Amino acid sequence: MIQLESITRSFSLGKEQISVLNGISLTIENGEFTAIMGPSGSGKSTLMNIIGCLDKPTTGRYLLAGVDISNYSEKELANVRNQSIGFVFQQFHLLPRLTALKNVELPMIYAGIGKEERQERAAEALMKVGLSDRMDHLPNALSGGQKQRVAIARAIVNQPKLILADEPTGALDTKTSISIMEQFSQLNKEGVTVVVVTHEPEVATYAHRTIMVRDGLIQTASAIERSPLS
Repeated sequence: MIQLESITRSFSLGKEQISVLNGISLTIENGEFTAIMGPSGSGKSTLMNIIGCLDKPTTGRYLLAGVDISNYSEKELANVRNQSIGFVFQQFHLLPRLTALKNVELPMIYAGIGKEERQERAAEALMKVGLSDRMDHLPNALSGGQKQRVAIARAIVNQPKLILADEPTGALDTKTSISIMEQFSQLNKEGVTVVVVTHEPEVATYAHRTIMVRDGLIQTASAIERSPLS
């Protein structure tokens, strides 16, 4: 599914080049549930952005489902994001003036799907995350956990093979976090590849393995025993 080969990423700061990723090679197989961890400034968010086609590597190759997308244009990367990747973020990123249903419809609008099919698929996605009774609610009428479930529904509505979640439980209490992580586990059991960036070891226990990033390099990539949040 994901194959990174000697990926580097650097940024210009005045006349200085700041290196964030320093030659990362990584393979994530189809159907894996992987957690990426690391301290602030380790490069894990930059790594996630490259995996999610939100950024491009300075050097190295990125193969997604066997296709080298390292040198894709911004338009080509946008198409990959819309067709192949679902995103879930800590701050939900829901549009406040749209209902839950309309928020979930958005990726399908960008994909050019007709209104009737959009509504049907959005409703099905919300039912899947247990929000069939909240479809017409605006975000300000939803709890944090419900907002994140809307975000998950939006992420899966185009039936992506890959879901990327960046600190998906960071704004949630423990009980709600368990519910959200169980949702990701269920999606993974259904065949979706899931990659979660987190600073919480309890969240990482839901993954098949944890990749530790420090100073722009992978320190370890090991399987861990799975156990629920507590």
